[in-house]
Amino acid sequence: MTDTPRHILAQQTMAYVLAGGRGSRLKEMTDIRAKPAVYFGGKTRIIDFALSNAVNSGMRRICVATQYRAHSLIRHLQRGWSFFRAERNESLDILPASQQLDETNWYKGTADAVTQNLNIIKGYGPKYILILAGDHIYKQDYSIMVEQHVRSGAKVTVGCIEVPRDEARAFGVMGVDDTDKILEFVEKPENPPAMPGDESRALASMGIYVFEAEYLYEVLKKDAANPDSTHDFGHDIIPAIVAQGGAYAHPFGRSCVLSGLEDTPYWRDVGTIDAYWQANIDLTDFKPELDLFQHDWPIWTYSELVPPAKFIHNEEGRRGSAVSSMVSGGCIISGSKLHRCLLSTGVRTHSFAELDGVIVLPYADIGRKAKIKNAVIDRGVKIPDGLVVGEDPKEDARRFRRSENGICLITQSMIDKLDG
Repeated sequence: MTDTPRHILAQQTMAYVLAGGRGSRLKEMTDIRAKPAVYFGGKTRIIDFALSNAVNSGMRRICVATQYRAHSLIRHLQRGWSFFRAERNESLDILPASQQLDETNWYKGTADAVTQNLNIIKGYGPKYILILAGDHIYKQDYSIMVEQHVRSGAKVTVGCIEVPRDEARAFGVMGVDDTDKILEFVEKPENPPAMPGDESRALASMGIYVFEAEYLYEVLKKDAANPDSTHDFGHDIIPAIVAQGGAYAHPFGRSCVLSGLEDTPYWRDVGTIDAYWQANIDLTDFKPELDLFQHDWPIWTYSELVPPAKFIHNEEGRRGSAVSSMVSGGCIISGSKLHRCLLSTGVRTHSFAELDGVIVLPYADIGRKAKIKNAVIDRGVKIPDGLVVGEDPKEDARRFRRSENGICLITQSMIDKLDG
């Protein structure tokens, strides 16, 4: 128990973001970048949500562990997150898998990604450590979770979301009692344990954990010495603490940040093409489930210096227009028609092009008379004049990556292979 104010607890906490994963289910989108570096929402990257939550929660000591194809992620962090000031006890450390322990070991698992950097962490002397996944979309005040952890006396507090039981098989799932004490923790169970009082729902792990720093050091040292461990929080660390009776759950609804537009807690794993497309397209709704226009909980990012978006031509059939769409700075909509689209920075669309349900990443170029429906267009792609996507499923699947729900992912290498 403690009477320490919440903002002081936040200042005593280091946020440690695990951002080394590829995200292979996003297919070619992660061929050249890690999943946390994937663009989202027109201006931001996926990792910006975890980092913004930490900063908005009052945490100014942050570490980001990177591994897979980390260059674009590191460049983004250097450009967009360089505002921390050491003289104010602020820091953001980028920790690539740099063989800290010996010359052969890269990060073996999520726990090992922390263990290999313990000397750096200890140098800052945090009292609490918040472990975060860097690849989810949500808004959360982490200081509320840290406060619960301290007041409960838990060994570890695990952030969790409510999901239908038939969907919980894809997660690490917790069985809890009425006091939030975790009684069991199982990875991807066939028969997920139900929530107390609601047999239809289960509590799934968000990959967010709070530890007292000294206790975490002991746990990780013991795990590193265990040859049978996979050195992973979900597989090894958390189940062991659950077995000792020291783990508690923190339901996301208690600390989710909601604006006046949002009705329910919003958390998304955009780990598939379909989920990624849907979460982006949802932002164009009249009343989106995730409000990015909330001034008191901004999503910080690197903002390029670009002019405002421009819409040109006003002729019948050649009118620059966008309906139920989000268009970022630097875009020129030249005689094109957009419906329910999201355009990132610097996109160009040319005369007579029609886009419907399309996510376009930065600096792509859409040729004249192109007609594209339900697609994700990667950064810098040049769409040829007259290209049609979204009308012939077999032809789409032959030329592009077509998802189960009919969403086409289009990259420049796919365009280059098109028949001349």
